[in-house]
Amino acid sequence: MKIWFNKAPTPQFNMDDCARTPHGLPPIKFPFTQDDIRNTLARTLKQRDPLYVQDCDERWLVCNPTGSGRLAVLDTSAFLLLEEFRTARKPLDVMQEASALPPSGFAEAVALFYTLGFLQDIHQPALDRHGSDSDTLTAWLHVTNACNLRCQYCYVSKTNEHMSDNTAYKAVDAVFRSALKQHFSHVKLKYAGGEASLHLARVIDLHDYALSQAQQYSLALDAQLLSNGVILSQASIDQLKARQIGITISLDGIGAAHDSQRPFVNGQGSFRYVDRTLTRLLANDIIPHITVTVSQHNLAGLPDVISYILERELPFTLNYYRDNECSTHIRDLQFADEQMITSMRTVFAQISRNLPKYSLMGSLLDKADLTSAHQHTCGVGRNYLVIDQHGGVAKCQADIKQTITTIDRDDPLQVVRDDLRGIQSLSVDEKEGCRTCEWRYWCTGGCPLLTYRATGRYDVKSPNCNIYKALFPEVLRLEALRLLKYESPVSLEYATENL
Repeated sequence: MKIWFNKAPTPQFNMDDCARTPHGLPPIKFPFTQDDIRNTLARTLKQRDPLYVQDCDERWLVCNPTGSGRLAVLDTSAFLLLEEFRTARKPLDVMQEASALPPSGFAEAVALFYTLGFLQDIHQPALDRHGSDSDTLTAWLHVTNACNLRCQYCYVSKTNEHMSDNTAYKAVDAVFRSALKQHFSHVKLKYAGGEASLHLARVIDLHDYALSQAQQYSLALDAQLLSNGVILSQASIDQLKARQIGITISLDGIGAAHDSQRPFVNGQGSFRYVDRTLTRLLANDIIPHITVTVSQHNLAGLPDVISYILERELPFTLNYYRDNECSTHIRDLQFADEQMITSMRTVFAQISRNLPKYSLMGSLLDKADLTSAHQHTCGVGRNYLVIDQHGGVAKCQADIKQTITTIDRDDPLQVVRDDLRGIQSLSVDEKEGCRTCEWRYWCTGGCPLLTYRATGRYDVKSPNCNIYKALFPEVLRLEALRLLKYESPVSLEYATENL
């Protein structure tokens, strides 16, 4: 009997240009202690409902999307053992009904199913925690409104304005004030714009100041530079590496496919400059995170850019184009459901031929995140601040013009949390069309701003709902194939004929 599952912690993504809160699951400590096994055997167990099962090439992918969110692949023997608990049963009763049963293998398998969240104690139903409050306050610092590119889908109306030194320091102070008042232990800064690398000296100076504040207040700090990647020199890379500032690069295609969405101001393509930067980063042992914005315009080129990313073993996320007032007139950015579904299946087929060692559960499905169950798509209105170049505070960078307070307030985050006028990031359980969906704690109803612009409401499901539902099984199958390829199975001596 063999069972494949993630033994290491699942990756936590919070590196794109969105307010996504990092999610992840702790590792399972296997093998179990004898006390853990005895505790499991004393329970009356039944399969969780719903339990998602998918045939995967004579093996079985099993997951509990509305509970623990964990996933495993079972061989036939393991799956038949799990099926013994379709009705509530005591493990010892199942054991006694089998002949020549190796008790140790049986007990460990049942304990593993229980730990994975596939079984529950009917007398003590599991109280799943879906996305407990993060200990991290994330802040987007809009260092500049200027940019050397004119990306088709960008929501920023470009100007030459940038943060003054005084505003930048006050912005950092405001972030740390809120972090302390709201009892966060970790601060994450995103240096962004516009194109923040145009003012890299200010970013470096600002980060050094933030490091001193973090040390003073005994808070953990990490940071990310969000960049188009066209002007990062070796000297700039050295400065970022010395300070351990992570780097996120936008890449929408290879050659003309990228250039058509992300040209320079003069219309010239930018791909070769981005490619040069990525080569430099890898030569300096820096692994950038790649964010790919998917629109109708670049659908055909997605397999090529995914191949490029996988060959270099880069982490990435796919983000679907969101309509905004700066780009709504560009018709070939908008996509139809079937277009996206068909194109994503082509991309997934490409990935299946070159599976990465790392999980893609948080990468492939826009704002949906399959790394663990959670209730909110992002940290908007809860643990996220957006500070513009003037010191105004907004809820979301995609709605940066709608500032609701300033960095002069004693606790800007509390003002954001109390605000009922702007974006409302509701729990998925509050959204019409989501409450009974088996995928709800992975999808969480999608981007609230996109939903509002499409429907005029925050309490309804995403306009991309049909796309997500169609592609969830495909993403799960890729993870199953990855586990089978790279993870060593837990092998237990429990044969099918014992059932």
